[in-house]
This record gives sequence, C-alpha cells and structure tokens, in this order.
Amino acid sequence: MSATGHTDRHHDHWQRALRGVRGRIEALPTSRASGRVVRATGMVIEVVGLRVALGNAFRIELPDVPGQPATRYAEAEVVGFAGDRLFLMPLAGISGLMPGARVHPLAENSTDAARRFPLGDSLLGRVVDGNGDPLDDLGPLEEAPRAPLAQPPFNPLARAPIDTQIDVGIRAINALLSVGRGQRMGLFAGSGVGKSVLLGMMARYTRADVIVVGLIGERGREVQDFIDNILGAHGRERAVVVAAPADTSPLQRLQGASYATRIAEGFRDQGHDVLLIMDSLTRYAMAQREIALAIGEPPATKGYPPSVFAKLPNLVERAGNAERGGGSITAFYTVLTEGDDQQDPIADSARAILDGHVVLSRTLAEAGHYPAIDIEASISRAMNAVIDDTQRRQAQRFKGLFSRYQRNRDLISVGAYHPGNDERLDEAVRRYPDLEAFLQQDIDECADIEASRLALAGIAGGIA
Repeated sequence: MSATGHTDRHHDHWQRALRGVRGRIEALPTSRASGRVVRATGMVIEVVGLRVALGNAFRIELPDVPGQPATRYAEAEVVGFAGDRLFLMPLAGISGLMPGARVHPLAENSTDAARRFPLGDSLLGRVVDGNGDPLDDLGPLEEAPRAPLAQPPFNPLARAPIDTQIDVGIRAINALLSVGRGQRMGLFAGSGVGKSVLLGMMARYTRADVIVVGLIGERGREVQDFIDNILGAHGRERAVVVAAPADTSPLQRLQGASYATRIAEGFRDQGHDVLLIMDSLTRYAMAQREIALAIGEPPATKGYPPSVFAKLPNLVERAGNAERGGGSITAFYTVLTEGDDQQDPIADSARAILDGHVVLSRTLAEAGHYPAIDIEASISRAMNAVIDDTQRRQAQRFKGLFSRYQRNRDLISVGAYHPGNDERLDEAVRRYPDLEAFLQQDIDECADIEASRLALAGIAGGIA
C-alpha cells in the first residue's frame, strides 16, 4: 500500500469526524437566554431579563459551598409576573441565594418548557414525591414514560354516565350512600375523627384495578403510617403513593395533587378502573392560597383569594369516567372542616362541585362509634342511578327510623318518652340497637355490596 493512499484515508477519517462535530455544534443554540434575581421576599423570587409563559420551569444558580458540587442549582417555576418582572417560586428551600444570581430556563424553547413527570405501570408499588422522584429505596424511574401535568379538558358529553355501583367495602356506604364508578365524593371531617382509617379501609377493600393515593400537606409521620399500617403490603402492590407533606413548598404541594391526578388519568386512558384518594383537598387549597397571597393577589372569603376557588373545580373535574367502554376514576377527596364547621368556605365550595359527601361526626367518634359516619348529614348524588328500587326504599326506611330516634334522643334520655303514643317512634326505639350496629364496622372487616344489601334488608325489609 502506498504512503499516498494511507494519507488519503487518514484525511477522510478526520474529515468525517470534523463534520460530525460541526453538526453537533451547529445544533446548539447560538445564545442561551438567562435572567437575574433582583428581589427575594418570603417564598417569591423576582427575576428580570426573561420573557416566558406561566408555569415554565427554571434553574437558579447558587454560590459555591464547600463540600457541594461546583455549580449548584435550585429549581423554580413561574407563578406570576408584573411588567417585565417574573415571580418565581422554588420547589424546595433555597440556601445561599444572592442578588444578581443567574436564572436559566430548563428548556431552550421557552414555549415548551413544561416539566415532564414519570407515568405508567412502573409506578405501581412505588412512593414518589411531588416532583416524581422516588421516596422509597426501590431505584430510579428513568425508564418510565414521561408527560407534562397539563391535560386538555374532557368533553362532558363524551363521558360515560355513572350507572354501575362500585364496592368500597364499607357497609354504611355500600347500602345507604352507594357510590357509582366514576363518582367524585368528599369526605368531610375535622381532625382526629378517623378519616385516614376510613380511607385506608377503602384503599384495601375497593374493587379497583389501580389505586392512586395523594398525601398532600399532611404530617410527614402520617405518610409512613398510611403506607405500612393502613394501606398494607397487599394494597401497596396495586397502588401509587404521591407524598407532598406539610414541610414541602406550597408549589410542590400543589404540584403533588396535580401529579396524583395525572397518574390516575394515565391509568384511566389505558382502560383501567382507578380509585383516586386525595388527603386532603383543603391542604391543596391552602397551598394555592399561600402562593396567591405571596404574589399579591387580594384575599376574599376568609383570606382565600379568588384563584383558590377557580383551582378546585379544575382539579376535581379531571376525575370521572372516560368515554363509553373506557376506564374510570372514582375519587375520594378529604375536606378538613375547621372546628367541624360545615360552612367553611373550602368545604362549602367542595360540596358544590363534588358528587356527594360523607360527613364524619366528632360526637360519634368520641362515643367510640366507628366509622363515625353521620348518615343524616351525608348524601350520594348518584345513588339513585346505581341501585334498584328495593334498596332505595329500604335505605329511606332505615334513614327515617334513625332520624326519628335522633330527633327524640333527648326526650328518651331524660325519661320523657312514653311508649304507645307514636308507633313510628316506638319502632325506632325498638330497632335502634340494630340500626347502630349496622353503621359500625371494624377496621379489619370487609362488607361487600351483597352482604351490605342483605344486612340492610334484614333491618329495613320488614319496616312498613
């Protein structure tokens, strides 16, 4: 082989290599947009020098710290703007932020800078935070498909109707507050009346393909307790838990609720029947209140800005049935009632946008009555569409007797009740022990739909 031929091949090799390098270089943007921090007040960071849309994600450069990586970043998101100033809120606490710190978009294309989150079957059995990062020790989720949180609104005329009862394993709900597949129910309760235990029973006993649990704004201790003691190993196998405890930023709490809903939507789009449990809707509203007040939105009802009451239906309406023959999301949202006040603005707003509510009574809980469901104050708006006439009549008779006894409870307690004057009251007094026993259920007891109907028929079937 001649020296000239060898030289030509060597030259061609380097030419190809240079063309490859040139192609990679030319694909890079000629400039990179960045802004700088001009003010930080509380949770809000003000930035100038960028023109981007609400919801875009950014990295804020932080100064070097001994023992830390050479260049540190904090992730933040645009939550508002005024003139040429952007209002950013970090996803976690920031230490070492300085005036003039550089701010860079996460994506070069500012019109498509929405963050993407892991979805799909690889999340089953996992516990993740509001960013989609694993909180357990089961490895990363790098292979999971990713998608943004935002979804186009579902056409209400395309949704399948609620016409099939779903078995939640709670006798009082199956028989007297029947829930349909695709229904959205509120669980209204003050603190310490057993809502977490009731949610855990539903998570274990509900007939659903997938369970998605969003623990939003609750105590960090409750996350581990819910997973280990309430959800259990068997329930966790078909569940995804998204945890954004109270010590996380309000933006991450808000994001955690949207992420849990987005995971449920992903499984519904695959044709699965999903049970979505969110604890709690009130903490979601409080997180939005913190953000709105921090960027200057004026407070309205009891300190809640108007944007809070716009966010709630946007979140709740994402649950429900898909088109006919598709999957479904049956959702339970807990609503904390301050001082057991059912007229709390968030409770009142939630009651208007949900398909029913289950009210837990502190009086019943203090009396050792579990689950502490106040049957008189609770209602399922889809119940008549998922049960037959026989069960409806029996449920009405049951509630009628129970209510009559409760209205006369004080008279009975002080001995002013005399049998023989009111036949209906006499029957209510005679049957009350059975009515009360029907409403109580042990945490380890599962009452399916058939057993619940038979128990209701045994009590109310013979009532005239």
